[in-house]
Amino acid sequence: MSRPTTIAVEEAEVLAHEAYPAGQYVLTVRAPRAASRALPGQFAHVAVGDGIPLRRPLSILHAEADSGALAFLYKVVGTGTHALSRREVGELLSVLAPIGNPFQTHRERPRALLLGGGVGIPPMVFLAQRLRAGEGFRPLVLMGSEVPFPFRLCESRASVPGVPAETSAGLGLLEDLGVPSRLASLQGYPGCHRGYVTDLARAWLDALSPGERREVEVFACGPHPMLEAAARVARDYDLPCQVSLEEFMACAVGGCAGCTVRVATPDGPAMKRVCVDGPVFDARAVFTRS
Repeated sequence: MSRPTTIAVEEAEVLAHEAYPAGQYVLTVRAPRAASRALPGQFAHVAVGDGIPLRRPLSILHAEADSGALAFLYKVVGTGTHALSRREVGELLSVLAPIGNPFQTHRERPRALLLGGGVGIPPMVFLAQRLRAGEGFRPLVLMGSEVPFPFRLCESRASVPGVPAETSAGLGLLEDLGVPSRLASLQGYPGCHRGYVTDLARAWLDALSPGERREVEVFACGPHPMLEAAARVARDYDLPCQVSLEEFMACAVGGCAGCTVRVATPDGPAMKRVCVDGPVFDARAVFTRS
């Protein structure tokens, strides 16, 4: 997956806007230029409402070039996302997308382990869909949430080595594509592992042979502690790992430098902008002590 060179600014029509428990929403807009270029791991900067000058960064859940549909999952956490939640079907939103560096996949690592938490779930869904559409990749998606999952859940039909049989809940939209998935939560939701996605990751990795583990690459998006834990898993098993970081942003195009993070480089530590230098980084460069 390579990075597109063009960021499109579009007046995007709201096609659907679905509300889910705990202030979660799935927003779908028609943005043909962005949808034709978007890759997993990239995001959009969306104008949320009149009188609110700053846009909000939203990870891309799904992009369909044929129809021009671009979808996002977001959670209401403040004034901006509250205003966005009031936008209705047929309205127009200014969308700046796609932004940032996407995940990079490697055919020599076909066993892609995708870890998503909370609003970090969308890039993992998008990546799983693209991997499944390709040849040779065998993704496994593990997702965690402390609020109800905003998707149709189902009993997973696919066996996942190392994962207890009672951990059986999966995402219907992935299972329908033939992508195995498992869910984790501390809330005791039926069929979900009572713990963390990294618990499930370690159980699965322990069940693989050394040769199978050499085919694994880890991809993760979610809260900072989850990403740090994912980086630790990758380091413990000597696996490559890419993480998509979430930071507050103002311009999202590299001008304000308000979303910088410390990253290890061959020339020493450096401050990198999450919006344009990321949001995807090598986990070892970000979590140097994990």
